[in-house]
Amino acid sequence: MKNKKLIVIIVGLLIVFSLSTFAETTKLKRIGQYTFVRIRGDVPTQDVMKRLVERYAEDIKSGFDLAGAGDLYLPFMAQLKGETFEEKSLPVGDKLRWMLFRSQGKVKVAQDIEWAGQAPLEVFAFNVKKDDKAYEFVMPRPCGNIALRSITALEVPVPPAACMLAVSPAKVNLKDMVTVDMSGSQNATSMEVDVIGPDGRKITTHSFTPAAAKKQTSFDLPGVYTFKGRAMNEKGVASTNPCEAKVIVNGPPTCVLKTSCLPCKDYVGKPVTFDASGSADPDGTVVKADFAITDQAGHPVDKFMDGEAPFVWDKVFDKPGSYVATVVVTDDFGAVSEPCRVALDVTQKRLSFLIEGGPGLLHGTYTSMLWARGGLLYKIVPDTLDLIFSLGGGIPLKGEPWTSFVMGNALLNVHAGPAFVAGGLGFSTKDQTTRKGGIDLVSEVGIDLFKVNSSVGSILFELRAPVLTSDRSFEEYHKLLLGLRYIF
Repeated sequence: MKNKKLIVIIVGLLIVFSLSTFAETTKLKRIGQYTFVRIRGDVPTQDVMKRLVERYAEDIKSGFDLAGAGDLYLPFMAQLKGETFEEKSLPVGDKLRWMLFRSQGKVKVAQDIEWAGQAPLEVFAFNVKKDDKAYEFVMPRPCGNIALRSITALEVPVPPAACMLAVSPAKVNLKDMVTVDMSGSQNATSMEVDVIGPDGRKITTHSFTPAAAKKQTSFDLPGVYTFKGRAMNEKGVASTNPCEAKVIVNGPPTCVLKTSCLPCKDYVGKPVTFDASGSADPDGTVVKADFAITDQAGHPVDKFMDGEAPFVWDKVFDKPGSYVATVVVTDDFGAVSEPCRVALDVTQKRLSFLIEGGPGLLHGTYTSMLWARGGLLYKIVPDTLDLIFSLGGGIPLKGEPWTSFVMGNALLNVHAGPAFVAGGLGFSTKDQTTRKGGIDLVSEVGIDLFKVNSSVGSILFELRAPVLTSDRSFEEYHKLLLGLRYIF
């Protein structure tokens, strides 16, 4: 009995000698006395340590349960097999959370231990990962005790960001809005897009967030614009996947306008040709030309759209004046050119030739005849008042005493739209061998039948009455003429 008490006292003294215990921390000053496993040799290898762990698996499980870490036993045993030990030296003062040791053949646990030896403690170290934590275990090389040194939170891997860039539409006109959409990017906390101009230079950089992943922009110059995107994850690491898009900004066409006359003298009633066929588009084709005419006050006069090349408009001006011709051309993508303008003065031809003729009736017995005249027409007030000079002759359709005669007119012609009336003086030579010529009063009434450019065709009725003298009576000397007139 006395021997047993003595052994207990000696063991207690040894424990007191090895471990200086305070209220919080147990200071371990030497190692190798209370070994958890039996190690042969001075320098055990990693393989030896692993085999010993497998051999004492049941004791290790009991120790983990005592340490309150039973949930770590299976991960510890499973991961230890493939783990590579790291050889470390724990400095004096390094702390352990707990350590398994054996006393009197029983597995025990010491909590909150500080290494207080004279030199660093040589250990094998390895990590066991469970859930989101890493548990660092160490095994002092001389004894093989198993100790938990530290618990650290595993760094959750941050998934790489994947950039997704969509730009629409793929082709726009100048100043049309382009939508830049990065909402498809994944695992991103921020996104950026560099805009590269047609010359290869960076124009700007747009910044995005997942909450504001779309922006709109526009361009003032034509060409191909490149958008280069990147997405950053929560660590600020940029994506590496290709993330690029392009937009074509359509250049507008350039118009060219030419006219067939400048100035347009005597062109009222004649076609003036406006030619926009020289217009061109730098990146497509011209598909339409819109012509417009305004007067000097800016009021619209006429307009014309030509949807097929060549883009030409033959415009006939009905009145003289100062006009402005404008054309804009449209390309195959709907872009419109800046207007081209030409100012022109259109004057009216005042002096024209005319020929006229037809059947007629001569005084008295109303003998039939044929007549013809040629002359000049001067427009005193265009489309309103004309002065007509004409000279010609008539041929009676009966013989003696009838004879061919000469006649001429000087008339004022008044227009009211296509209708007209005229009056003035004329003369006639004798139409019978027994008669004599003289001065006539002439009146006409007629209507324009057609008008082609500056040429006019009319039908007219003319009454010629002699100036009343004693030797030329109305009954014997008047004439009735029906005829067609052509002015050119």
